[in-house]
Amino acid sequence: MIDDLIRSTRSFRRFDQSVTLTRQVLVELLDLARHSASARNLQPLKYILSWEPETNAQIFSTLTWAAALKDWGGPAEGERPSAYIIVLGDTEVTTHFGCDHGIASQNIMLGARERGLGGCMLASINRPKLRAALNIPDRYEILLVLAIGKPAETVVIEPLGTDGDIGYWRDSQGIHHVPKRSLDEIIVGGA
Repeated sequence: MIDDLIRSTRSFRRFDQSVTLTRQVLVELLDLARHSASARNLQPLKYILSWEPETNAQIFSTLTWAAALKDWGGPAEGERPSAYIIVLGDTEVTTHFGCDHGIASQNIMLGARERGLGGCMLASINRPKLRAALNIPDRYEILLVLAIGKPAETVVIEPLGTDGDIGYWRDSQGIHHVPKRSLDEIIVGGA
């Protein structure tokens, strides 16, 4: 069911790096993005696919992982993503990408989860370094980097505590806990 798929599509930050992905798998995921809604049907998004270890290492070096986990610098070697999809906005189509990249990226993540994979949408990117490393032309705005691989961690949803702290954390067993607001808290109107 779609409900289970959505509830299991979390931000995974540790992966089994030995599980490699192919270009074909990334193309299949990208086809889900291609079918996504797009404001005014402009379809301004373009993508760079990476599944080769050398290119993956270049991309990894431009990313900041889980800033809320102060004592964790990101996934260690062996726990890094097996692939990346870089989401670009083509400024020759439009300079306003709205939420197109969010919709497309979520469809990619849902497709990844359905295949037993997981991922993390990253916006904390050293964009100049990434642009230089991959020779990304100036016409493309770097919007997001999607890290994809076989998850090697457990992520659980917790009710938001009475203190209202939305910070996620890892317990002593390495389980990643994510507090979420209740339905009652997010509904502000309606009959």
